[in-house]
Amino acid sequence: MVDAAMVLCAGLGTRLRPLSDELAKPMVPVGDRPAVAHVIASVRLAVASRIVVNVHHRPGDLREWAESEQIAVSEERELLGTAGGVARAAKLLGEGDVLVWNGDILSELDPRELIAAHSERGARDARVRATLAVHARPSGEGNVGFDEEGRIVRLRAERVGIETHGGDFLGIHVLTGELRTMLPAAGCLVGDLYLPALRRGERLAAYTTTARFTDIGSLAQYLAANAAWLASRKLTSWAHPTAVVSAPIEGSVIGAGSTITAPTLHSVVWPHTTVHSACTHAVVTPASTTVA
Repeated sequence: MVDAAMVLCAGLGTRLRPLSDELAKPMVPVGDRPAVAHVIASVRLAVASRIVVNVHHRPGDLREWAESEQIAVSEERELLGTAGGVARAAKLLGEGDVLVWNGDILSELDPRELIAAHSERGARDARVRATLAVHARPSGEGNVGFDEEGRIVRLRAERVGIETHGGDFLGIHVLTGELRTMLPAAGCLVGDLYLPALRRGERLAAYTTTARFTDIGSLAQYLAANAAWLASRKLTSWAHPTAVVSAPIEGSVIGAGSTITAPTLHSVVWPHTTVHSACTHAVVTPASTTVA
């Protein structure tokens, strides 16, 4: 049973600069709400209440929103890495298995299916310590590899068995309570927890899915995530009801309280922003315009 979730949000957002200099990456708007709100909506399909986010860069941005959503916040004064972040939040998460979701990954994956697969694998094999959601690829491709039984046999470049399928790890996984007891105070879930577990002969399982996912780590990916949000709603553009629009906005997402007086195409305009000059494939914020 999984009744707790950790959404990893403490990264610096380096690849998303200069946007992440103005707003913590999990809080950048995608469609009609912050990116992290889409993640939380997915997480809540499986975990109703015990949800934790960690914060480091611009912690106040996320803290205010999280508290309004009754989500616990684990603040890291020093960046602890993915493994350290989960370790630090131990008291907030409680004991047992936990769903872990990277805060910059937007996906249509239903976590209930991942959790069910994890429980089934654990019932059949007591050595399974985690289940990772992956997109399957040919053998040797992607950042993970697994065998015919769905056991992870490659992480990064290290192999511990015969690989029959490659895959892309989505950054969404279930971590057992047993493996949580071995979390380092600082470090990486893959490099400092999963790889040592494989070397000890413990098992990690692959849950293959075709659910779409988007990493909003870069400016181009961020624009793509907003375009995907429009497409998922069969919209060619969207403007918040409080926005004032007097110019074309095809392919764009316009935030609350914004004013558009020049063509703004295939762009994202943050709330309370004025656009007086034409722009295309850009992110316009109150402080700047960044073109992909």
